[in-house]
Amino acid sequence: MTYGIRLLVFLKEGVLDTQGKTVAASLKGMGYDCLKNLRVGKYIHLDVEAASEAEAAAQVEKMCDDLLVNDIIEEFKIEIEAARV
Repeated sequence: MTYGIRLLVFLKEGVLDTQGKTVAASLKGMGYDCLKNLRVGKYIHLDVEAASEAEAAAQVEKMCDDLLVNDIIEEFKIEIEAARV
């Protein structure tokens, strides 16, 4: 089966997010005083062929470890969509 995977990647807490700070400052300058925090990250969509959700997640986690995520400064979350036949 093919699983659609949403991979969300963000800087770890404590790592300076200069892009997020810049965007937040711009929004506040535009009058969005309700904004309390903003972090900028990456969204990656993958279609993965696997026998199960667990296998698909394991494959994507390995991809993250091998290339997609810098585990020193980034963290990630895997969201699996419904399987497609």
